[in-house]
Amino acid sequence: MSNPMMSRRGLLAAGGGLSLAALLAACSDDSAAPKATAGGGQSAAALALSLLLPGDVPAGWDAVLAEVNKKLQADLGFTIKPQFIPWTSYGQQALLKFTAGEKFDTALQARWLNMTQLAASGSIVELSSLLSSGKYPNLAATIDPKIIELNRWGGKLYGLPQINSVARFHHFSIRQDLAEKLGMSDIADFEGLEKFWYDVKQKNKDIIPIGISSRMPKLLVAWNPVGWLNPYMWDNPTMSIASFTGDSLNFVLAADGKTSGSSNPIPWWEAPGMVDALRLIRKYYQDGLINKNALTLDSKALDSQFKAGRVATGWAMTDGLSSTALPELTKSVPGAMLANVMPLKGGESAKPYQTFQSDNFVVFNAKGQSNEKAMQLQDWVSIKENHDLLNYGLPGKDWNAIGDDKYEKVSTYTFPGFALAWRAKLERRIKDMTESETKWFDWAQNIDNFTVDPYASFVPDPEPIKRENTQVTAAMTQFANPLFIGAVDVDQGLDKLKKALDRAGLAKVQAEMAKQADAYLKGQ
Repeated sequence: MSNPMMSRRGLLAAGGGLSLAALLAACSDDSAAPKATAGGGQSAAALALSLLLPGDVPAGWDAVLAEVNKKLQADLGFTIKPQFIPWTSYGQQALLKFTAGEKFDTALQARWLNMTQLAASGSIVELSSLLSSGKYPNLAATIDPKIIELNRWGGKLYGLPQINSVARFHHFSIRQDLAEKLGMSDIADFEGLEKFWYDVKQKNKDIIPIGISSRMPKLLVAWNPVGWLNPYMWDNPTMSIASFTGDSLNFVLAADGKTSGSSNPIPWWEAPGMVDALRLIRKYYQDGLINKNALTLDSKALDSQFKAGRVATGWAMTDGLSSTALPELTKSVPGAMLANVMPLKGGESAKPYQTFQSDNFVVFNAKGQSNEKAMQLQDWVSIKENHDLLNYGLPGKDWNAIGDDKYEKVSTYTFPGFALAWRAKLERRIKDMTESETKWFDWAQNIDNFTVDPYASFVPDPEPIKRENTQVTAAMTQFANPLFIGAVDVDQGLDKLKKALDRAGLAKVQAEMAKQADAYLKGQ
């Protein structure tokens, strides 16, 4: 488990604005976007783009930023002034900055954050005309046109996808040294993972078998493409799941929707395997496999605990970055090893659903100083030398190059590249990437290893049920999160959740989801 665990999901989603449908009709070109200006009467040379980035300020950031700005000033005539916002408040703070009309230039956004609402309210810029202008050749050369097309919403491009693999699939990073000691050298299925967790609990009482942070509950049972602790979904990774906003209620959509014309969305608990997963997780919680403070433990604190050797299993993504935890882990636990476990039935031949939509986007603030210069920045970080400087730090001080595609990490500098400068064609692999992570990272680069989700580009518009969705989201936070981590009795907890959702307007939200998903199917 590495810093990427802190970088994807689980921040508060709220807000609203104009309907997405209205915006799609009105925003057919870039004419409404702010023109290139220095802003505030400054000279062009004095312009500093303001960027919203998640997490803490990286160690050694001042020296890296000085070098970045020196090169930017020389190359493009402006600098950058990033604002780092802790993950615990990034979602709400970024949304508030947008709605307050602050004049920052770019930000990390995603569907799991507030991007749907921001697009609907006209707060972010539609980028098609800028991208197609031909002025940004380095950017165009490093982001596959297929990825751009797969990340359009209703034909519109509201952000630049930041990816370092074609497909995004969360899974498990485990302490392989513990598995070896327990006689489990090769864990390939969920049953094997469960045995590993119970053996760790029995024989390593000072180690938490499954580490969960406060941002992870919604990932555990009903998530796309699989619920992290849902064995049924690992065996059947072909469910289509949709929600109006990141923390709202997930609906499971009909698998035969393309042929029947009906999406028939049902609340997640009505789908196969969901309640069974709740009961299993409840057992894990009661048996002490899951940390009791999961609802309040910050993801950074959990990451530190993993690197200190106090957690046996963490969250991982197919981004090749789990192995970056090894240097710190082995300092704490000499001889420690890591392995990535993807417990799909059928393994690499499983062909699970994938939407191919990016987890992370750079979006442009409609009230920013200069969209053109923000695009110039994206083009600039698409040059290998600049990309490496920002993502890995100062050569020789923070990292050493190993050939053209690998690097050795020599400091603790960690920049959230996924929020500004990930380019699949430029990413270096860490020198010590484990064999198992290499296998799954390579697997995630091949689009043919996946089945395109029948609802892959369906993006629900929350505006028609904005009030009800806000209430549903509040109910999910209060009643579903304790249920998801196993902290409450399943029957009682699910009953309370259902009643709260009914009061919040579940029927109206479900009807609107059906209306929009059916319209999407018809359009296909």
